[in-house]
Formats: sequence, structure tokens, C-alpha cells
Amino acid sequence: MIENRLRGADCVRASACLIVVFHHLAQRVDWRADMGVFDFARFFVATGGFGVGTFFVLSGFLLARPFWQALDRGEPMPNLGTYALRRAARILPGFWLALTVSFLVSITVFGLRPDAWLIARYLAGLFLVSDWHWTSFFPVEINGPLWSIGFEVSSYLMLPIGFAAVFALFRSKSKPLLSRVAWLGVIAAALALHSLFAMLVPVPAIGRGFDYGLQGGAKVWMPLFNPFGFFAMFAIGALAGGAQVMLARYRSWLFDLLAVAALAGIAMLLFQQAEERTNEAWGVFEVPYAYPVFQLLVGALLATAPSSMLGGRLLDNPPMRYVARISFGIYVWHMLILELVRVYWMPELDYGALRTPLAFASASVVVIATTFVVAALSFRYIEAPVTAWARRLEPRPSTPTLSPAAG
Repeated sequence: MIENRLRGADCVRASACLIVVFHHLAQRVDWRADMGVFDFARFFVATGGFGVGTFFVLSGFLLARPFWQALDRGEPMPNLGTYALRRAARILPGFWLALTVSFLVSITVFGLRPDAWLIARYLAGLFLVSDWHWTSFFPVEINGPLWSIGFEVSSYLMLPIGFAAVFALFRSKSKPLLSRVAWLGVIAAALALHSLFAMLVPVPAIGRGFDYGLQGGAKVWMPLFNPFGFFAMFAIGALAGGAQVMLARYRSWLFDLLAVAALAGIAMLLFQQAEERTNEAWGVFEVPYAYPVFQLLVGALLATAPSSMLGGRLLDNPPMRYVARISFGIYVWHMLILELVRVYWMPELDYGALRTPLAFASASVVVIATTFVVAALSFRYIEAPVTAWARRLEPRPSTPTLSPAAG
């Protein structure tokens, strides 16, 4: 009997989360100082964005599977009301709380003036549209990583649109392979819209650069960081989900070898990226994070690990499964906690300021431990209860719209 859990998905989620956290900690190191055994932090400075890219592939992989399953069975698309309810319940309470607390702390602790622009950015984040313009790209000033949530929500909206086209073409359950080939058209459409957005959306050159703060950084990333480009990553994850659905009935050591090969490819690409030290790693059509090679490697790992004999179990060990469970809270809270630790305890925890391994290690322990506590509380008292409440609102009977690992 095939297990319901998608082996390997928890490890991918946890790894992506930890890469992002270490990326932001490593940015605080002064590279002019001798960091000794802590030279590994240089790796995370250059590769942090790949953690974000991994999240998009993973989300596409998990959320697309029920669509592929319904298509292969010749059934209608999964209930979109249930799909929207589950997505909203899973991310909005935790995100809105982190967004609002960050907004208030930016005013009360960090002394930002609550002018019209600051409030407009917050409202754009609150209504999940911050990803469509550079002025709102970073919805709050202190908690930069929240920028990706708007992009994620846009991908949630685009996914059913893409599947609507595929379902219109393939109503028969006898053509699973052709339907996956047709999904390449969805990826191509996303890339075309990405290029169009990059050409047509103007971004001022004045004040461009992270030296000018997050707003200056937004001008660096946009318009090449746009919802369509990130959906192109998400759509590769969806394609991997389609492959996994076709492979789900198989178990073989061959899949262990394929998963190991995918892991080796990911590691090689990340170490190459660390040598080049170009954070965005522009790929095909100037989509970031070595597109599509990196995303295909992550997708290959996700598609093959569930059919492995041993590899998936080793990847989804108990510590990784726990980190994956609270990963959303880790992601949305860690930067705010880092900044508060800097203000109230370690002033040298500033960009490029840490000069000794001891300072880096002690700062990392305090930030990570505090973040884990906050994330665990968020999951226990906000995310899990709201998700359970939303499940009770779903119509019965309902076609499942999420895999167990997507929760």
C-alpha cells in the first residue's frame, strides 16, 4: 500500500527555510575580519535567494497534485472554494499578524514616520497586492522577507487558471503524458508574460540599490522580479507534481539514485553560485535563481523521493519534519526578531559588522532559538487552530485540494 505522506517534501521545506535564515544572519558578517571556521557563512550570503525559489517550486508541486489526480481520473477540477479557503487559512492569519506587528514596531521601536507611503505599503501587503509595483514590493520596512508572500498568493491565483486550460484540452483520463506536455504551454505563457512585464513596467533609476534601503532594493529587483516570473518557478513545481502523480504507484531503488543525483545537482549549483556571488543568479529570460535548471533539479527531487526505498525516509527525519511544520512562522518572524536582537542586545549585529566567530555564533543561537519559540507558538495557537477551523467549513463530500504535506 502506498503511503499518503510525500517523502522528501518536509526536508525540502525545512532546508529552504533554514537557508533563508542563515542567509540573513550571514549578511551581518564583516568579511574584512578573519572569521576562521565560520567562512561557511559566505556560502549563505550568495545562496539565500535559492531558498525562496525552492519554496515556490515546493508550493507548486504540492498544490498541483490534486488537479493532476482529478484530471487523470477524468473528473472535474477540484473545488476552487475549498482550495481558496485552505490557502487563506494556512497563510493569512500568520502573515497578517507578522505584517501588522512589523509595521507597528517599525514606528514605535525604529522611529519610522507613518507617512502615506509607509501606510500604503502596509495596506498593499494586507490586501496581498504588494508584488505588482516596486513602491509596495516590500510591504513593511523592517521585515523584508515578507515581500515573497504577495508573489506566492499571485501564484495561487494563477495555478487554477493554467489548469482550466489543461482541463479544457484533456477531459479524457487516458492521456496523462500529453497533459503534462501541455503544461509546458502554461510555463511558456508565464515566461512570455514575465518578459512583457519586464519591458512595460517602468522602474526609476534614481535611488536604485540596497544602499538606499528596501525601497532602493525594490528598484534593483523589479521589474525582473515580478509575479509571472515567480509563477514560472511555481509552474515547474506543478509539473513535478504531475510527474509524481504518474510515478506514485512505483517503488524502486532507481528512484533513490535519481533523488541522490538531483541532490548532487542542487549542491553543485549552489556551490557554483557561492563562488560567483551574484545573489539573483539570473537565468533564462532573466528569471532569478538559475532558472530553470535549479527549479528542475528541485522538482526532480520532489518527484522521485516519494517513490524511493530509503532516501525519502532519510530526508524526512524527525528534526527536519519539525522544522518543516513550523517553517512558515520561522520565515515570517526571523528578520524582525533579528532586528530586535540587534537593537536591544547586540548593536554589532548590523550589516557587515560582526567580526569574530564567537559574536556570529552567539547572535545566531539567540536569533534562531527565539525564532523557533515564536514560530512554534504561532503554529500552536494561530496557524493550526485556524487551519482546523477552516477544514470544518469545507463542503462535504469534497474533492481534496491539498496533499497532506502541504499543510
